[in-house]
Amino acid sequence: MIGKRLYLAKAFVIGAIVNLSQIYELEPDKHLNRLSKVEKIGEIMNVEADFRKKCYEKLEDITGFPFEKRTRRPPQNSLNALISFGNSLVYAKVLGEIYYTLLNPIISYLHEPSTKRFFLSLDVAEVFKPIFVDRLIIKLIKNRRITEEHFRKDFASAYLNEEGRKVFVSEFNNLLEKRIKYRKLKRKVSHRTLIRLELYKLIKHLLGEEVYIPLNYGSLL
Repeated sequence: MIGKRLYLAKAFVIGAIVNLSQIYELEPDKHLNRLSKVEKIGEIMNVEADFRKKCYEKLEDITGFPFEKRTRRPPQNSLNALISFGNSLVYAKVLGEIYYTLLNPIISYLHEPSTKRFFLSLDVAEVFKPIFVDRLIIKLIKNRRITEEHFRKDFASAYLNEEGRKVFVSEFNNLLEKRIKYRKLKRKVSHRTLIRLELYKLIKHLLGEEVYIPLNYGSLL
């Protein structure tokens, strides 16, 4: 059982690293090699955190927004506010799709299982945050759809204001419905459907029908 959990925990992080590497044009092999050798959940999360740190440095360079470090409760600057808001949308959307399957949202593999939170959505979201959050943040800032005027700040926190939230949610929903060629099905599917298909792959893995391989978004483009 421990081995099965480790496999899936690593798979979700592999999906995150591969998809992030394509967005930020970073070489993933060093971190993927590290990941292949670790044997504990905490070590898996450390590998992901180390790669994420490199991505955040690139995000700062690309957008021109200061980042400094990842802060959550509360987010302490605009980039952290965007990341936190975007992540919350992805978690909610993945959880909503889980309810259409037989998966138990409480049973997770990467994040520590708990009866108080639906951590399976956090697991699967690792694969999709690069697509729905990182790519979207870069697009919105580069196109000046989001500027510093879209945040309310005080000395210790930053949050999107109402207009900023509307812009982000609108673009997020548009991306959900955008269709992309899914070679295995030989047809186009929406990005929302990509999430459902990923969950079906997880179910087949748990049933022993096929090995779960996380979505490589770049292979669809």
